[in-house]
Amino acid sequence: MSMVIKPSSDIRKNYNQIAEICRKEGVPVFLTRNGVGDTVIMDMETYNRREEDLAAAERLLAAERARVSGPQGHTVTEVAQNMEAAIARGGAHGDT
Repeated sequence: MSMVIKPSSDIRKNYNQIAEICRKEGVPVFLTRNGVGDTVIMDMETYNRREEDLAAAERLLAAERARVSGPQGHTVTEVAQNMEAAIARGGAHGDT
């Protein structure tokens, strides 16, 4: 993805051209003031896509944090004991 940088004065003079760059290339246009980054402009499709990507990343991060801080699961011994108990209970139900 290429980066487009324009002086902020271009927004007044060349709004249509800047908007067209945003729409056609699907990239944000970075505006500078006195040579320093000032504002970013992007078309709605790019903005919506980035918002969706950001929301998905936030959901993944929340899930990972919950996984890391949540219950740590069971040991192999605990799983084996639980399985044996379940099998024993199941076998008792099979007897009629």
